[in-house]
Amino acid sequence: MAVITNPEGEVLIDRRLPGGVFGGFWEFPGGKVEEGETIENCIIREVKEELAIDIEVGEHLVTIEHSYSDLVLTLIVHHCRYKDGEPQLLQCQEVRWSKIEDLHLYSFPEANYQIIDMLLERKHSSINL
Repeated sequence: MAVITNPEGEVLIDRRLPGGVFGGFWEFPGGKVEEGETIENCIIREVKEELAIDIEVGEHLVTIEHSYSDLVLTLIVHHCRYKDGEPQLLQCQEVRWSKIEDLHLYSFPEANYQIIDMLLERKHSSINL
């Protein structure tokens, strides 16, 4: 998953298409790693496929194991810097740049709240992204 920041320190989030697992929820961009693909290459590919923007993958922020009633997910989260392009709605219904402290205003899948808590903790302890 990508926590993409812009020069103003805002984070890019997108709203999943209706239907399917977590339809209509907000999320941090990302997806499944393909066989033989590195995490970094996966993040770049997924962000390009979902939003048509260019990013630079930075530091690993956190790895989260989360169990839902019907699936178990491993979220490998990296800080990414926005480089170029206008976000497009290729595989989502809405895109927003949000201040970290406003992320709680959006409905995310449960596992994502661990990412939000980590981002808020970093912000309050003056650890920059």
